[in-house]
Formats: sequence, C-alpha cells, structure tokens
Amino acid sequence: MKNKKLQGNVRDAAFSILWAVENKQAYSNLLLHQTIESYGIAAKNRGLLTEITYGTLQHQMTLDYYLEPYLKGKIEPWVKTLLRLSLYQIVYLDRIPAHAVVHEAVEIAKRRGHGGVASVVNGVLRSVQRNGVRSFNTISDPYEKISIETSHPVWMIKRWAEQFGLEKTREMALENNKTPSQTVRVNTARATVEEVIEMLQSEELEAISSKLIPECLIVTNGQPARTATFEKGFITIQDESSMLPAYALQVKPDMTVLDMCAAPGGKTTHIAEKMNNSGTLYALDLHQHKVKLIDETAKRLGHTVIETVVGDGKQSVERFGEEKFDRILVDAPCSGLGVIKRKPDIKYTKKEEDFARLQEIQIELLDQAARLLKPDGILVYSTCTVDAVENRGTAERFLKEHPEMEKIQAALPAAMGIKHTGFVQVFPQDYGSDGFFIAAFKKTEKTATA
Repeated sequence: MKNKKLQGNVRDAAFSILWAVENKQAYSNLLLHQTIESYGIAAKNRGLLTEITYGTLQHQMTLDYYLEPYLKGKIEPWVKTLLRLSLYQIVYLDRIPAHAVVHEAVEIAKRRGHGGVASVVNGVLRSVQRNGVRSFNTISDPYEKISIETSHPVWMIKRWAEQFGLEKTREMALENNKTPSQTVRVNTARATVEEVIEMLQSEELEAISSKLIPECLIVTNGQPARTATFEKGFITIQDESSMLPAYALQVKPDMTVLDMCAAPGGKTTHIAEKMNNSGTLYALDLHQHKVKLIDETAKRLGHTVIETVVGDGKQSVERFGEEKFDRILVDAPCSGLGVIKRKPDIKYTKKEEDFARLQEIQIELLDQAARLLKPDGILVYSTCTVDAVENRGTAERFLKEHPEMEKIQAALPAAMGIKHTGFVQVFPQDYGSDGFFIAAFKKTEKTATA
C-alpha cells in the first residue's frame, strides 16, 4: 500500500486511524487527536471523523459478516479496512449519500493502491448497494448470533452469558455500540452546579444535570475540554460511574486518605472536593508521566490537599507504614470491559487468559490496603469492568483472606435506587454510563491472626 494521504480528507483520515489500530495495536482515542492535527481536519468535520472511526471499530465483526459474501478471492488487508469503513457509512449513516461514499472509497483506493484495487472496491460497494446485507437469522448458535450482531468476540459473549444470562449480555453488548454521553463533574469547591451550567451556556454549550449524581452534568453539544470553563478549573471530564467511588469512601475534611492507583486523577480530585480541600490526600501511581497529569489537574482545579507520589501500590506499606489512613481507594487495574463504549478496540485486544493475572494484581493491592488502613477505616475497591471474576470474585476472595475486614454498604447517591448492601455492579445499560463495580469494606478490631 502506498502511503499517499489525502490532506484534509475525513475518510482518508479515518482509514489511517483504523489501519494503525489494526496493524500497530495503536489506541483509537490517542490517534484521533494526532490525526486531526496531521490531516488538518476542519472543526466542522471532526464530529464526522470521530463518528465513522468509532462506528467502524464498534461494528467491525458485523461489517465483516456483511462483506463476506461479496469478497471473491484474496483481498489485501488494507483494502478490507477501506471496505469496512465505507460499508459502515452506507449501512449506519443515513445522512451521507451512498454514491458519495463509493466515490471517496474509489479515490482513496486509487491513491493508496492502483486501478485494479479501485475497481474491486467499486464493484463490492455497488453490489452491496444493489443487493443489501444479509440477515443474522441464518446463524443458529445463540452465542455466535449475538457475537456477530453486536460485534463482540464469541468468548466474551459466552463468558458474560455464563455470569449474567443471555438476555442481559445482549442488552449490554448492544449498549456498548452506542455513542457515550459527554459528562463533566462540577468542581464544587469553586462553583455551584447552576453557575457552571450558565458558564457553559455563555460558551454555547448545553448542559443538563445528571439524574443520579448532583455534581455531574451531561453536555449535549460541543467540546467541554476546549472551554474557558474547563481551563479555569470549574469542570473536569469524568464519566458518571467513576464519580461513585468518592461517595462510597465517605470522606470528611481533615482525614488522611490514600488513592492507591490514582492516575489520571479524576477520582483523586473528586475526593479532594469531598474533603473540602482540607486534610491529607496522597495520590499514588506507578508512572512519573501519569503522576504529572494528576499534578496538572489538581493545579487547574485549585486543589492544594493532594500530594502526589510515584511508586508501586504493591509496596505501599513499605512507603507509608501500617495503619496510617482513614480511607483508601483501590481503583485497581482491570480488563476495562465496562468502557467498551469509549474504547471499542478493547473488544478485539483483550484475551480470556488476562483475567486470572489481573486478579492476582488486584489482590496484592488490596492486601497492602488492608494493612495501611486504620481500625474503623473504610476501604473501597472499584473497577471499570463487568467481569464477575475481577469484581465479585476478587472482593469475596479478599474478604475470605482478611477476617479483620467486613463488607459494608457502599454509600452511593440515593437517586441510584440501590437499596441492598454489599457489592454494586453497574452495567452500561443501567444508567447509560460506563460499566463499573464498587465494594466497600470496614476494618474491625479483629486481626488476621484472630
């Protein structure tokens, strides 16, 4: 394939992102910004670039199923990527005329390949236009049918079906292909929710209050991260679900608190706001460059209570000593299956064997946290995944290995309507937010040797 890019061209830009994701295991969310800059994509076309890039990734397996009957003989991998991208627009986007999509695809094929490739692309897309795409009803296996319909690997569908049932699995997989809401958290240390709604309106952004979390706003247009309201530290970009751990921690001013896996700092800064910027809040993370992000966010928001530390959470007792903290958050490394809506590439890069390894890391972090916690202190374990092994499995194993810890009710916002005690699994389809898990524990006087 010739690397002749079409400067300023949305579809060629989308193609280059998709090709890098497939070939270099690059992350689409990181590439998107770089590609907008390198291609010089006009502001009015950025939404379309995002939509067709993410849409093609989200529906990749479905698109391959639709294409299969039309592909004769061997086809170069890059041509398949171009066909997927074009078919996504024809099948899923009403506002773009099919002839315009075909024309663009042929131009890209000519520029990056040769006349022969261009005629194959033209022939396939025109055949699809004429004959349409095949139904999923010919697939008899229920797991495979959901897998192809929702573009999730079969192993993932089977795993979820075993854990949560087939109906819930299909609902979740369909939800994962929707466009995520843009949510921001109001910095309540600086302004009220009403004041921030007005600030955003003055910058021509519409924001409505979340039904679940008082300080959360859903922004329905524009880019909140490019506003003066953001720059001046009145808001932070954060998903609704990831605002829950700061509630579950039940922090108060003047406490000593540890956020053990803190980067990039969304939860840390939320905890600082709940502490009314008074007390000591350590934000620990393994990587210097990630800790720098926490410092930058804290500075932008005006939080002085946060002390960042570069270090391994698995060695934090060595660093801090035993029974030093009133509250600890372990927002552990996880498979990330709750954020597929935002990062569709996760579906295709995760492997089933990752889960056992992740649980070992999670348990090591929780073991350290149990020793760091003062008697009567609260420990919150959270993940952005929907896997029962990492979530309930890890939490139950931790309880079994630590008789001094007891499960308590996670103190979540009343509007969520969660009445029962114990572990809380939020599914993407529950509130339209990320999939998330929260477990809260209290340290009693009983010791592990008792």
